[in-house]
Amino acid sequence: MDLFEYMRNTNMEKESPLAARLRPKTLEEVVGQQHIIGKDKLLYRAIKADKLNSIILYGPPGTGKTTLAKVIANTTSAEFTQINATAAGKKDMEEVIKEAKNRQGMYGKKTILFIDEIHRFNKGQQDYLLPFVEDGTVIMIGATTENPYFEVNGALISRSIIFELKSLSIEDIKTLILRAVYDRERGMGAYEAEIEEDALEFLAELSGGDARHALNAVELGVMTTQRGGDGKIHITVEVAQECIQKRVLRYDKAGDNHYDVVSAFIKSMRGSDPDAAVYYLARMLYAGEQISFITRRIMICASEDVGNADPDALQVAVNASLAAERVGMPEAQIILAQAVTYVASAPKSNAAVMAIGDAWKTVEETGNLPVPVHLQDAHYKGAAKLGRGTGYQYAHDYPNHYVRQQYLPYELSGKEFYRPSGNGYERKIKEHMARIKKEAD
Repeated sequence: MDLFEYMRNTNMEKESPLAARLRPKTLEEVVGQQHIIGKDKLLYRAIKADKLNSIILYGPPGTGKTTLAKVIANTTSAEFTQINATAAGKKDMEEVIKEAKNRQGMYGKKTILFIDEIHRFNKGQQDYLLPFVEDGTVIMIGATTENPYFEVNGALISRSIIFELKSLSIEDIKTLILRAVYDRERGMGAYEAEIEEDALEFLAELSGGDARHALNAVELGVMTTQRGGDGKIHITVEVAQECIQKRVLRYDKAGDNHYDVVSAFIKSMRGSDPDAAVYYLARMLYAGEQISFITRRIMICASEDVGNADPDALQVAVNASLAAERVGMPEAQIILAQAVTYVASAPKSNAAVMAIGDAWKTVEETGNLPVPVHLQDAHYKGAAKLGRGTGYQYAHDYPNHYVRQQYLPYELSGKEFYRPSGNGYERKIKEHMARIKKEAD
């Protein structure tokens, strides 16, 4: 490193954002993630012993993926190289691999390659890395906000250990905020700022578990707030509200949390909790989810979970889908809310789901059993000579428009697939079926 490079790095360190300056340099300074870096945990022991194998760090933004990579860089005796998948191409990787091979051949020194946002690499780029990860030319540390099982080459995953980082707790965020405000060496302590307890609570709560978001708000507050009469900068709730603006929603339409919110939405409708269902609806709409995606889930729930307990639920869901698409936002949220609360509040039955599931399994197990002759089509040429349709009893000719005859294949005689529940309208269906069968005896 020449003098100019040294000065550039020194200036960048001083002028970098607060979140970057506060990054821990040792494992002991790391806040949170004790489920993977506690003193008895595998990752902690591997880092301390400098015996790290390829790993993938997976978790939401601001939870410490890059921080852990930097701690490893400060701890390991291996050469640490970093690239970002959004900017790096194959040529960059070829250069890294070439240097790693030379380093390993000439000095016997390992190379750790940290790839930030590894999910941004396409399949070809990931395939290129594979043999060098496999033979130990590089020890890979991948960082991603996306589920690696969906976004990362399966072969790379099989050669790596995946560590999932969790959103930081409110107490973790408080610890980092206090460190940011009062640390004189790397934080904002030299500015003589003070943060009020309710402002601390407010920022920690509204950061959504994202340390970077909380620290950016603290830095903005300290840098833009005038000093009080005592010469100090006071971070009040009012200041905090200005700096953080609004709650960070942990919702990414391409990521894991997307599926978590959708799952909670469906389960709330199924569980007859209209309050929770409309809350998750608001979460999705606020985050910009497509109306068509939401309405598909409402229609599925109306059939799968409400079913014949309230046949109108599917009609409401379908009409809401058409109306919401035609009206658009913001008014569509009213239409969707009506459908969601109706479906959530409706009596529930999954009898139809169980029926098709049982029938499907029976078809898989028994194959194409012959249709009873009297039910076969009697209209095509030659059908009558073959006896097709002979003996069929026309249901409308009988009381209650019902007659007992064999409808299922004879091999399945007496088999029941649809068992109506006692909920809602399905209770009437159950009573009706029992009555007409009894009267036909």
